[in-house]
Amino acid sequence: MAEKTSPRMLKIWHKANLTRVQTAEADLTMRQMTVLLTVYMTPDPHTVRGLASLMRVTKPVITRALDTLSRKGLIKRKRDEADRRNVLIQRTVKGAVYLSELSDRIVDAEKSVDDDDYV
Repeated sequence: MAEKTSPRMLKIWHKANLTRVQTAEADLTMRQMTVLLTVYMTPDPHTVRGLASLMRVTKPVITRALDTLSRKGLIKRKRDEADRRNVLIQRTVKGAVYLSELSDRIVDAEKSVDDDDYV
């Protein structure tokens, strides 16, 4: 049976996040990160309505997250040519690089955590 709390995983997550917040770049909220990961890790197409349904939050919650992600260049919005009422959420190169760097930080953090390194 799996442990309810994994101190090792929490330590890895902490170290990976700590290296990010120590940079000059602004960090993302948990909702923004979840939206970004969802857009990059699940099949297209992505819409505000679809993301809200998947995450079980309201459309304004998704819109606020997308506003920030869009300003940072991590995603882009494009009007759906098939149905002009819809706006599609698309990936960007900058967003892919951001997540690649996140993955690298997590891997590096995992390598640096010893079994005795957590409570």
